[in-house]
Order: sequence, then C-alpha cells, then structure tokens
Amino acid sequence: DGERIEYDYLIAAPGLKLNFAAIPGLEETLGKNGVTSNYQPGMASYTFDLIKGLNSGKAIFTQAPLPFKCPGAPQKAMYLAADYWKRKSLLGKTKISFCTAAPAIFGVAAFAPALMDYVKAYGIDANFGSVLVAVDGSGKKATFKEKGADGAEREVVRDFDMLHVCPPQLAADVVRNSPLADAAGFIEVDQETLRHKRFANIFGIGDACNTPNSKTAAAARKQAPIVAENLLAVMNGAEPEYIYDGYASCPLTVSRGKIVFAEFGYGGKLLPSFPAWLNENTRATWFGWMMKAEILPWVYWELMLAGHEWLAKPKKREAKAA
Repeated sequence: DGERIEYDYLIAAPGLKLNFAAIPGLEETLGKNGVTSNYQPGMASYTFDLIKGLNSGKAIFTQAPLPFKCPGAPQKAMYLAADYWKRKSLLGKTKISFCTAAPAIFGVAAFAPALMDYVKAYGIDANFGSVLVAVDGSGKKATFKEKGADGAEREVVRDFDMLHVCPPQLAADVVRNSPLADAAGFIEVDQETLRHKRFANIFGIGDACNTPNSKTAAAARKQAPIVAENLLAVMNGAEPEYIYDGYASCPLTVSRGKIVFAEFGYGGKLLPSFPAWLNENTRATWFGWMMKAEILPWVYWELMLAGHEWLAKPKKREAKAA
C-alpha cells in the first residue's frame, strides 16, 4: 500500500513472478479450450479434468527457458498424465509431445538416462530447444520457435487437444525496480553466504536470488538456516561463516509410485541425502515416492516451519590449510 518501513537488517524472499502475458494469446485462453497450467494457483484440478477427458488426441507439455520454479514440475505433470492414460489403456491413442527450451531432458546429466527411459516407454515425442511463443486457444494451435538442423530459427505450429504450459518467469517488479537487483533483475547476493554483494545488512533467500542453483522449495529450505546464522553473525559484528552449496531437490514423479529423487548442488554435483543402498537417486524408486508423498509433507509442516529441521543443519566454511 506504499507504506514506508525502516529497517536495520533486511531478509528479502519475494519469490518469482509468473509471466503468462509474455506469450500472446495465453492469458485469455488459460483455463479453457484445453489450455492449462499447474503453475496457476487452483488450476491443477482443471489439468486433471483434461487428462481424464482425453480418450485420444494430442497432448503438449511445455517447459519455459530458465529461470523458472521447480525444474521438474513441467515434466511431473506429463509423466503422471502418461501414467494415467497407460493405466486406462489409452496411451496408444494419445500423442504426447514435450516441448522444452532446454537442450536436454534435465540439466544434471546423471538423472537424464532414467528420465529418458520413461520418455521412451510412454512414447513421448521430445522436442529440445523448443520455446512456446503463441497460443490460439479456440483454434487449438500452439506456436513454437525452434532451430533446424542448419541452425536457422523457425516457427513450428502444433495442433493440440490439451496444452499444459510452464510460463516464462522473472523477478518480481519490486525487485527488478530496486537497488537490490543485478543486471538480470534478481537480488545480487554472494552465492555462498547469501549476503547482498553491495549492502552488508541485506540477505536474500529463495527464487528471487541470483544464485546459480535450481529454484526449488528444497533450496529455500537449506538457505533459511544459513541466512539466520549469518545474519546473527553480522548483527554481532562478525563475518558470515556458514555457506550454501547450491543444494536443490527435484523429486521427478515419473509414475504413480515411482520418483527420481534428484538432489544436486552447484555445478551439478550430486548431493544425495541418503546412502545408495537406501535410495539410488539417479534411478526411479519407490523410496523416492514415499519421501515425496508421505514423509516430506510431515517434515515441512512439523519440522521445517517450526525451525527444527535436522537435515537442513547449516555448515561452516572449511578452514583453509596453512
């Protein structure tokens, strides 16, 4: 409402902005004409209605260029839809296309083979380097920009009966138009301490930061206690000692009962929380499903939000050898 509030220290965690308006025709057809997005609050039920109602036809699932929240979300919707159609013996009557701006199925190569196994098993037509640029809802057509084998950019129009969209995303206006932002509009923080690079009394958490990690709830979960410890140090006149290693987690639901529980950090380094004998996180496992469906909700409500989350204990920077 424009109220001005003074502070001694600031923790900024405003998240990302969904930019449906960046794709011509999308906003006016979202929620009807077979066009949906689980990123839009309240629309997951419409997505499931479309899945249940599609007995044959063409289903397109899109993935926007980075950055966007939860790199696994666009794929989860697709795999669960394919699994549903398979269980209803409708998979052979449905053409599924995955149109992703990325050059591969997942940004961390170690998880790609397991995901590609499901892409092939479901008969999904994977189109890499494909960016949604326009939607004609009433005409049931989606336009994509793609590069041909010769490297030339072209527009490809695809018909659909169902279209699930991952919208482009950007930093919130309040961040982009503030002194906190870097050139790309995100909060400019040190990627280890999460302290602002130019304002020593400001820290950032979550999707709005310019740290080169995947933007997931798991990342914010790890970042919060690090920021808390480092803020206390700064308030006491010391330097931040706790560091963030870029941890993120993408539980990729490939079927009902199986998840690739991808955990990784900066540079794609694998950071599994559990030993391989319990959960080999580069494969689809039942353990991953149990973690996501049964255990993590309890961890979230009972531990994380109460400030007693044991697996998110922050670590100090290692001392350099003399």
